[in-house]
Amino acid sequence: MPIASDIILTKLNSQFGDGIVSHEEQYNMLIITAKSHINVEILKYLYHEDELKFQFLTDLTGVHYPESLLPFCVVYHLHSLTTNTRLRLKFFVPLENPEIETMTSLYASANWMERETYDFFGIIFKNHPNLRRILNVDDMQVHPMRKEYPLEDPNRVDKKDHFFGR
Repeated sequence: MPIASDIILTKLNSQFGDGIVSHEEQYNMLIITAKSHINVEILKYLYHEDELKFQFLTDLTGVHYPESLLPFCVVYHLHSLTTNTRLRLKFFVPLENPEIETMTSLYASANWMERETYDFFGIIFKNHPNLRRILNVDDMQVHPMRKEYPLEDPNRVDKKDHFFGR
C-alpha cells in the first residue's frame, strides 16, 4: 500500500529541517524541493529508512529555467517497490557553478543518467567515476538542452510569410 505523502514529508522535515525548501503534490505524486548540498544525505535516508525504502531510481534528468535565480534543476524520480510509492526530488544549482554530488555509489543506474544530464545540460556531478559525454560528440562545445539559443535561425528563407500566402 502506498505511503501517504504527509508521512514522507514529516519524516524528511524531522530529519532535514530547513534543508527541505518546498513541497507540492501533482498527479498523486509528492514533489520535494531541497537544498542541493544535502542531496546525498536525503537520498541515502530515503533509500535506507525502514518504512520508506526508495531503492529504485526511475529517472534522473535536468531542467533549465533560464529566468530563474538558480536556473538548473536536477530531478530524481524514485520508486519504493515494497510500498509502490513514487517520489520526485528537485535540487536547484546555480548557473556559474552547476555542480551537485553524484549518486552513483547509491544507485548504479545513476551513472549513465548523470552522464546524459551532464552532456545535455552541463551540470557537473562531483565525484562521478566517468563523467564525460555519452550521446553527443566529445569535442562539442555547447550543451544542447540549455535554453540559451534562439529556437529558430533568423536567416532561414523558407520561413518567410510570402511562402505561406501571407
